[in-house]
Amino acid sequence: MRHILAVLVENNPGVLTRVTGLFSRRGYNIDSLTVGRTEDANVSRMTIVVEGDDLVLDQVTKQLNKLVDVIKINDITADEYVDRELVLIKVNADPAVRGEIMQIVDIFRARIVDIGRKTLMIECTGDEGKINAIIESLKPFGIRELVRTGKVAMLRGTKMTSLCDEKEKKDNEEEK
Repeated sequence: MRHILAVLVENNPGVLTRVTGLFSRRGYNIDSLTVGRTEDANVSRMTIVVEGDDLVLDQVTKQLNKLVDVIKINDITADEYVDRELVLIKVNADPAVRGEIMQIVDIFRARIVDIGRKTLMIECTGDEGKINAIIESLKPFGIRELVRTGKVAMLRGTKMTSLCDEKEKKDNEEEK
């Protein structure tokens, strides 16, 4: 089973190395990893996709919690969430086929972000299925280069995996 972990960490040098090192030392593979600052410049959020059963997830969570820089870990797999990936695809595009490629781009609500004499660069965002589908649709033209981000995910509605959650809980406890 795939698990999506939202991990808040202190924005310190070496944190990414410590987290990924923990996975590699235990022989767990990271399917996808994205990292970026949150609304608080001192905190970064990692979205980690890892394959494994509940025992693997339990082990990973316990080990992550031991790291000094880790603030909070949420497994959002079972919750309702929105996830996205980004892909940039450079595809062969002689003038004779550009119209056909542009139709595919429109169907996927993607964008052409660069035009070369013999290539087009396409940007597309969406869930994993959409990204896989546009890649497959463009393969017949000849993909020259492709770069894909990892998954980013956020819980739907008012549920949060951010520090706001922690601050809210703390404020509520102080009021009592």
